[in-house]
Amino acid sequence: MAALMSLNAFAIDAMLPALPAVGEALGVARENERQLVVTFYLVGFGLTQMVWGPLSDRYGRKPVLVVGLLLYAIFALLAAVASSFTMLLAARTLQGGAAATTRVLVTSVVRDRFEGALMAKVMSLTFIVFMAMPVLAPSFGQLVVLVADWRAIFWGLAVWGAGMLVWTWLRLPETLNPANRRPISVVAVREASLETLTNRVSLGYTVALMLMFGALMGYINSIQQIVFDVFERPNLLALVFAAVAVPMALSSWANSHFVERVGVRRMAQWGLAAFTAVSALHLGSSLLFTEDLVVFMALQSVSMACFGLASSNMGAVAMQPLGHIAGTASSVQGTISTIGAALIGAAIGQSFDGTTLPLVAGFVLLGSAGIAVLWWTEQGRLFVADPVKG
Repeated sequence: MAALMSLNAFAIDAMLPALPAVGEALGVARENERQLVVTFYLVGFGLTQMVWGPLSDRYGRKPVLVVGLLLYAIFALLAAVASSFTMLLAARTLQGGAAATTRVLVTSVVRDRFEGALMAKVMSLTFIVFMAMPVLAPSFGQLVVLVADWRAIFWGLAVWGAGMLVWTWLRLPETLNPANRRPISVVAVREASLETLTNRVSLGYTVALMLMFGALMGYINSIQQIVFDVFERPNLLALVFAAVAVPMALSSWANSHFVERVGVRRMAQWGLAAFTAVSALHLGSSLLFTEDLVVFMALQSVSMACFGLASSNMGAVAMQPLGHIAGTASSVQGTISTIGAALIGAAIGQSFDGTTLPLVAGFVLLGSAGIAVLWWTEQGRLFVADPVKG
């Protein structure tokens, strides 16, 4: 599950050091426009989840995942041979659409086997491996552009996708309970989607998760220009990613040990509150003092560690009441969180003005909005014992 999730992190993060080379090769002069290589991938990733979920509820998790991985590798090859920026964006959109199978199916497979705090624990353990990708992927991308053309990154993505296809085919069991198979029909999908959207816990924690992922996408869209232009240390991009990713992985590890004891909802809520508080401290520091790269890395590391605590638990809470429609529910929640996050992240990225302020202010606003959403969801009962076990 962790390796499947890493496909998306790798497809996004490995591109960041190569964006200047992509822009130069394909005639994209405006730096902010180069961020569309990430944004279009996320749009495709979000738009197709409503296709994969119902298919997996009908035909099973494994065959749908195998098809998605095959398409992921094919569209990575298409991006590798793109002759124009438009063609590259089209290939990235299609690749993201194929990669959406991993978002839907990882959540569905884990929910097929676990629920509540135990699901959050398992997801935290997968996040530990998943969080290694922001350390490895930028280093891979930076190495590629030093010794080869940026197109080699997509060849690498194709190989990684093909490897995961073989591994999935040989090792992944089918986890869908035959009793939970659902017909593919407009009525069945509508009923499952309506249940997902009208369940207060599902909707509230999905929206909060969307806001958190919007902050992450804003960071990913902005970080290359922040390191290159604000701090003028392009050679340190991979190090900055590592400094932020390692605390996220450690927080996921800590969550796997404490979530069953503390409660999945309280861990999500305290993680969000801490994220917002640290981001507010970072904003105040940026406004009052001249920020250097070390301070930026330190404050971002702490805030994203809090992000790690909040995000894995939010997803588990959102899925908790919907195990009988896990595939479709995961699709609906994933569509909302991914498309919303892509748009929020694009807005933050396009607001880049040569400083860190748009990113940090965005973190504060999104964290505050997330707290408001969870306050509504829990009807004012925040930071208290979970109403049920897990």
